[in-house]
Amino acid sequence: MAMSQESAEVIGLTALTWLAGNEELLPVFLGSTGASESDVRAGAMDPAFLGAVLDFVMMDDAWVTQMCDGAGLSYEKPMQARAMLPGGGQVHWT
Repeated sequence: MAMSQESAEVIGLTALTWLAGNEELLPVFLGSTGASESDVRAGAMDPAFLGAVLDFVMMDDAWVTQMCDGAGLSYEKPMQARAMLPGGGQVHWT
């Protein structure tokens, strides 16, 4: 069953909420993206920003595990959600 855009946005928002509550990782996200705290608040309503949050979280399996365990999500949900958000199409190099 394909994930809806709305479900993908909810998972992106879940990742953003988890990230905002992570005192060690939030500064890393802000530093690597150049986003400010006000950008993060505004980004909560932007599907492209939520996709970027998922991209960041998916950089480390431990982050995916922590976020999913905390939210009661299966580990493949972030990747499925990312595919449904702007810029999330799979790249085929061949």
